[in-house]
Amino acid sequence: MPLDQSLNSLGFAKPPAETRVVVAMSGGVDSSVVAAQLAEEGYDVIGVTLQLYDHGAALAKKGACCAGIDIHDARRVAEEMGFPHYVLDYENIFKDAVIDEFADSYLAGATPVPCIRCNERVKFKDLLETARDLEADCMATGHYIQRKTGANGPELHCAADAARDQSYFLFSTTPEQLDYLRFPLGHLPSKAATRELASKYGLSVADKPDSQDICFVPDGNYASVIEKLRPGAAEPGEIVDIDGNVLGQHTGVIHYTIGQRRGLGIGGLAGPLYVVKLDVDEKQVIVGPKDMLATRSVPVREINWLGDTALTDQDEWHVSVKVRSTRPPREAIIRPLSATEAEVELLTPEEGVSPGQACVFYETGSSRILGGGWIWKGHAT
Repeated sequence: MPLDQSLNSLGFAKPPAETRVVVAMSGGVDSSVVAAQLAEEGYDVIGVTLQLYDHGAALAKKGACCAGIDIHDARRVAEEMGFPHYVLDYENIFKDAVIDEFADSYLAGATPVPCIRCNERVKFKDLLETARDLEADCMATGHYIQRKTGANGPELHCAADAARDQSYFLFSTTPEQLDYLRFPLGHLPSKAATRELASKYGLSVADKPDSQDICFVPDGNYASVIEKLRPGAAEPGEIVDIDGNVLGQHTGVIHYTIGQRRGLGIGGLAGPLYVVKLDVDEKQVIVGPKDMLATRSVPVREINWLGDTALTDQDEWHVSVKVRSTRPPREAIIRPLSATEAEVELLTPEEGVSPGQACVFYETGSSRILGGGWIWKGHAT
């Protein structure tokens, strides 16, 4: 949608030089390009990087965001482009708001998504307040998602490049936050286009690899992190079938996830078995045939609703939903129970729906995100 000519590229009716924007800089190529582009356009740019965990440990880990080397890279980009850069120590906030819940949720048999909580509770909360304290007109990030102006104000839309879209991780962005946020990369056709811009600006991070895994979970090994955070968490127990028959032993419920097939150590059975439930209290891993993973009814709570009218204004909402970040949206019906809770009926059953994952709502046939919530009591019917 073309902007009114009286507005600058960030939507403000004043020159870029009079528009202050705080850029959340992770040290990667995406946020570096955002900062460089806005600086080149003449905005009053301030770069801010969060120190989320211990530098010493982070420096040794490749492929993470917000690590020690990334702070160095962000600072270097700011120097190259000539704008101020600050590092904020958010270690305690990050531990309290993200890491502790991740550990407790995993121990309760859920499959948490800490990146969503980080955006919700740290980047778009405390960092956004810091941006306001710096008297910034807005805060920009390198996320691949779009903010569009609709009839009722700002709307959240999927990125133009479906392969890079980060809407699953940003569903909890509130209308108030969306009003203040900007996502300059959301319209780009590909990551290659971002790297071309990085080369155009002569950035030292132009060829830097993308971050991988959860930033505080080396090599995707959740269990090892949980054991360090919660000593004694990996207590052994039984692997049982749906009738309670013992099929084997395990070394800790935290080593398993809903839908897992490999690594169960219970071969020699008639057909393949999958983890269908985790019983933390009984220290049991329950396994069953694949068809037991199919879920049609998904209970969702802590809903953040981004529709034009209240969630409870209708008995049913016909939408599309994602229950995993890697899956395409599927048609569903939302039946609100309150302003923040609902039962979601999947028109086509999904496998491996797990508590702790997000259920994100999309307007069917459109790129618009209508919000989402958290799956909370196991896969149901």
